[in-house]
Amino acid sequence: MLLGLVAPVAVHAGPWSVRVAAAYLQTVDESSNTVSVKVEDKFIPEFDVSYSFNEHWDADLVLTVPQEHSVKANGAPLGTFKHLPPTLLAKYKFTPMGGFQPYVGTGVNFTLIFDDNLAGGGLKLENYSIGPALQAGFDWKLNDRWALNLDVKKAKLRTDVSTAAGAFVTEAQLDPWIYSAGVRYAF
Repeated sequence: MLLGLVAPVAVHAGPWSVRVAAAYLQTVDESSNTVSVKVEDKFIPEFDVSYSFNEHWDADLVLTVPQEHSVKANGAPLGTFKHLPPTLLAKYKFTPMGGFQPYVGTGVNFTLIFDDNLAGGGLKLENYSIGPALQAGFDWKLNDRWALNLDVKKAKLRTDVSTAAGAFVTEAQLDPWIYSAGVRYAF
């Protein structure tokens, strides 16, 4: 009998959201000096955690799992390295048009580089890169909590390549584009 007295309550999404996406990482691969460094492009999982300050401004923390990449120098296999590239972005959401919510963002990428095995250990990479990051995309809201998402990001990722003894060889300018498609859940 008491159940009949309880009115249904509408549950609205809170300020937090998470996004799970498939992302394609495409490096630009420019290098200084006479060495051409090429890092393989690949698909990676992406996980975002967002906090909405108001209807227009969010903070996004973009995460993934550590990635291993194969490297070539002047077309010949050089070895591998791993990296973990968390990115923090301030995102501006434009006024929604129906379910379509476009946005742009800017922030900073901090990439940790580790387990580099280049030229049989004869070459080393700088163990981190800090650079600006840009973002543009949109959510297509299915309801108050769920949305489909398309997104593109650009990050400045530079690392020095040196000999095991520490002599500078070149600067690898990877500067990846990250294209992703995913689903967002707000709570």
